Amino acid sequence: MAKNRRAPSTAAPLDPRTPAERPADAARRLRDATDSRLAQTRRFRSVQLKALERLLAENDEALCAALAADLGKPDAESRLTELDRIKAEIDHAQLHLGDWVADRHVRVPVSLQPATARVQARPLGMVLVIAPWNYPVLLLLGPLVGALAAGNTVVLKPSELAPATSALLARLVPAYLDRRAVAVVEGGAETTTELLGQSWDHIFYTGGERVGRIVAHAAAEQLTPATLELGGKSPAVVCDGNVAAIARRIAHGKFMNAGQTCVAPDYVLAVGAQVADELERQLPKVIASFYGKDPAASRDYGRIVNDAHFARIASYQQQGRVVSGGSNDAATRYIEPTVLADVDPQAPVMTEEIFGPVLPIVRVDRFDDAVRFINSRPSPLSAYLFSERPRLHTAFEDQVRAGGIGHNVCNMHLAVPDLPFGGVGASGMGNYHGKWGFDTFSQQRPVLSKTAMIDTLRAVYPPFGWAKRRIMRSIG
Repeated sequence: MAKNRRAPSTAAPLDPRTPAERPADAARRLRDATDSRLAQTRRFRSVQLKALERLLAENDEALCAALAADLGKPDAESRLTELDRIKAEIDHAQLHLGDWVADRHVRVPVSLQPATARVQARPLGMVLVIAPWNYPVLLLLGPLVGALAAGNTVVLKPSELAPATSALLARLVPAYLDRRAVAVVEGGAETTTELLGQSWDHIFYTGGERVGRIVAHAAAEQLTPATLELGGKSPAVVCDGNVAAIARRIAHGKFMNAGQTCVAPDYVLAVGAQVADELERQLPKVIASFYGKDPAASRDYGRIVNDAHFARIASYQQQGRVVSGGSNDAATRYIEPTVLADVDPQAPVMTEEIFGPVLPIVRVDRFDDAVRFINSRPSPLSAYLFSERPRLHTAFEDQVRAGGIGHNVCNMHLAVPDLPFGGVGASGMGNYHGKWGFDTFSQQRPVLSKTAMIDTLRAVYPPFGWAKRRIMRSIG
């Protein structure tokens, strides 16, 4: 594991730890706040967003230390991929909140005049956010930004597989945010099951497909809308360009957080023997430049979250010709950044989501072959194309079904607040980030207003004689 960083910050005015709140009690308490419309005022939303911003600023070192304890994350990576991303979401929400909450006026047909019509963004009510372990701060507090901006009350369920981060957030969130509107409920599968049995106005889940199906079923039982941010095998197709730069971008996207990233390139489709050979030459050089000759000693390389995931990922390391890496250490849950070639497309490393630092390269003859390969499998969360030819960009966008597309870059579409983030098909449903997150946690409610002083609707009242039918057809 990575060495211990610095002592946690003492800046947070932490209260003594209270006994863990049970799911039913948290839901009941927040339902009272929801019914009283506590979180709906513009001022309340703004105050909570500022409080969340302070939580991050005053506990930066403590959060980094927790992430290092759970995942061996280096501080710089924790800030770049988690803390700074949440801060950017908060800043964006604060800047645009006034526009987001404002009513949107729409045109009224002549047949209904005089009248006015508008769309209101109303809070859904009480939201449940269930976060995964791989980015345990970002994927818990990121959705919270949109939910708070939209005026909801929120129960947060951190992952028990990141225990240090879960415990820290369970202490920090009540110390900064209004306890009447935001609660943290810790626990494992039983706690999640109990939470799913409560009555919610929206459920937001990030994680794997298997649990996603359970969440979707529980939501359907109560006709509760759900956002599912799942995963899948995101491909990177390499056609042409500066292969040395391409190798750096693929390696960076793949091996950050030791490969435990839902949008990381899961495998590479190299178009043509020349591109494949050059990638096999460049990727080992890039890995060495990132993490040194011994990545196990690098302060910039993380670890696998637990023994079960370690065993699963380690089993992939020999399912092809090892181009680079291949070693591991169960005692420290270290898996060396590994590149494979000559991989069987039906091997587990090519049919299961890797979610770890193993990168298979599959050779294909043409761009069309790569597209067919992708489309023969479940729709991925992201798909990446490396080419300098605009024609191929257009063809890739037209022909590949994926949650998001990146041209000549991996993972970075998540960093654009005005871009929606979400999956399609097996990789998820629904979007968030920026205005998309606000909309996910809002009801777009129509409002039509007319005066009754003059009854302009008499033409549509029965009985329907010849004259009325003619008028109705002419104005319909």
